[in-house]
Amino acid sequence: MTDEDQYHRVVCHLDRLLAERGMTLAELAARVGVTVVNLSVLKNDRARAVRFSTLTAICDVLRCQPGDVFSVRNP
Repeated sequence: MTDEDQYHRVVCHLDRLLAERGMTLAELAARVGVTVVNLSVLKNDRARAVRFSTLTAICDVLRCQPGDVFSVRNP
């Protein structure tokens, strides 16, 4: 694993978005069509990649934009 893989600066905001919408991670997973484990990896900033189709489905369900789901932390 490279330093870049281990220390990326992309931050996922699923916790906040789910809380704002009164939705559980399990409900989001079911509606998006992915496993709770995969969404948990994403939510906890451990994902190395995300498919555009998954991101699109998350945005559709949460009625948001990709920039609402992710941000980049300053170095």
